[in-house]
Amino acid sequence: MPGNERVRQPRTLLEQKIWERKQTLSEFVRFAEEFARQFGERGTLSERHLKRLVAGRAATGTQIGRPRPATASLLERIFGIDVDALLSPVVVADDDDSDAQELRTTLDAARRITPSIVALLQDQLASVRRLDRQLGAVTAHDEVAVKIDQVTRLLSHSLSAGVREQLAALRAELGTLAGWQALDLGRVSEAWHHYERAKQAASQSGIRAFEIHTSAEQAFVLLDLGETTAAVELLATIEALAHRKADRLLRSWLAAAHGEALAANAQRSASLRAFDRAEALLPSHQSEQHGPYVALDAVHLARWRGHALARIGEPEAVNVLEAALNDLDPTFTRAEAALRVDLATAFVARGDHEAACAHITKARLLATEVGSSRQLRRLSAPQLRNQ
Repeated sequence: MPGNERVRQPRTLLEQKIWERKQTLSEFVRFAEEFARQFGERGTLSERHLKRLVAGRAATGTQIGRPRPATASLLERIFGIDVDALLSPVVVADDDDSDAQELRTTLDAARRITPSIVALLQDQLASVRRLDRQLGAVTAHDEVAVKIDQVTRLLSHSLSAGVREQLAALRAELGTLAGWQALDLGRVSEAWHHYERAKQAASQSGIRAFEIHTSAEQAFVLLDLGETTAAVELLATIEALAHRKADRLLRSWLAAAHGEALAANAQRSASLRAFDRAEALLPSHQSEQHGPYVALDAVHLARWRGHALARIGEPEAVNVLEAALNDLDPTFTRAEAALRVDLATAFVARGDHEAACAHITKARLLATEVGSSRQLRRLSAPQLRNQ
């Protein structure tokens, strides 16, 4: 949080947004440099330039013009707000009218939400997802929290039915990502509440697939709590409901999730049948997703099936998991950590302790790098801890 700057009002919306992030100007410049590097933005931002932008005026007192297109793009992508709005002055209301003025300002911001702004927010979510899968929730969780606050505020003040539905779907997606991050960080109660709020947002989207997906994601909290029967029942209900209300990709994902829950509940045959359903439903060609985001293709499905096979002690688990590891996109760091835990489990069951130790060592290194409490907890299980 800026120090003495907090005693005065922000001069521009940009300055206000930086304050809301609890960052000094130099901290924000460093963040913007890293953001540009991670997501391929060409814009640059020096602290000197930022000081002029947040002031809204140059040192001579003249009103500052628009920044270079690359810099404008960088700022718009970080905040999801048009650069002209970011550089506009913040209107300070009298104390007696401050609440009303704040509401008017927020309503005006919500009115400026266009399809292109929603697309920008969706691009930001995709960027955070890439950051999350490669560097983990320990790095990306705060960014997701900021976007949740932003989208929730816009959603609650939007007066356009079409925009509200788009923002609600986006809020649901952010909630499921935040829930998964919380689960990975070992915060199961927080994860549950993220999924609950995501379900509420999904119900406002008018798209049944989002409601189905957010409800199904909550089953993973039940699995982490050891409530395997409840997870099986929940996913069975949702899978049946989705038969005519979801596309093949989401139905494939639901079948695989059901298969994992059945494996956790020691229902071997039912689990294998569920994964057969998932494979049969998986589209042969991945097209652009218009519904809820699911990271599922032939490689991820093999990884998921291998997890279930290892859990129920099937000898073929090693071959399935090794093939998935060879084909896995290396940017899926956390997924690789989980896959190696599964391989270690499968090798222990086979009696190959040397191979198990190699995967345990690598899995522990990856899980530590991305801050995955979930995978580190799995590595502390007696059969792996004693290797």
